[in-house]
Amino acid sequence: MKTSVMLDQAVPDFELPATGGKTISLASLKGKNVVIYFYPKDNTPGCTLEGQGFRDQHAEFAKFNTVILGVSRDNLSSHEKFKAEQNFSFDLLSDSEEILSKLFDVIKLKNMYGKEVMGIERSTFVIDKQGVLRQEWRKVKVEGHVAEVLEAIKAL
Repeated sequence: MKTSVMLDQAVPDFELPATGGKTISLASLKGKNVVIYFYPKDNTPGCTLEGQGFRDQHAEFAKFNTVILGVSRDNLSSHEKFKAEQNFSFDLLSDSEEILSKLFDVIKLKNMYGKEVMGIERSTFVIDKQGVLRQEWRKVKVEGHVAEVLEAIKAL
């Protein structure tokens, strides 16, 4: 049985708790492009920069009928604080049980201060209006990444 998503294949529906007291499912976003970006942790330098990049380009993504969703294993109260402090105009999903992280295969062995730990590998995915995975970036470097994702959206 295939457990993770593949390019040019439909992404299975999922449902996760999100900021603003919402529950977001992929099915509820049908008809829109969806950018899902996975990041390791709220309020860390790289994750903050990446989120700010998506925030600053949010209006451009919206012009292309695109929803942005940030995902980490942090809980909702951490997400609410992070979103408010950074003035993010998109929702953050709490994947504390790693449902979405496993579906997209982003939990990897990482080296943290000399110790090996399992954590989220910074990754971004573009899902088209029909719910099909069209593009993926793994081991993302923050600099210039949001511009690349926006170009992919414009090309859909």
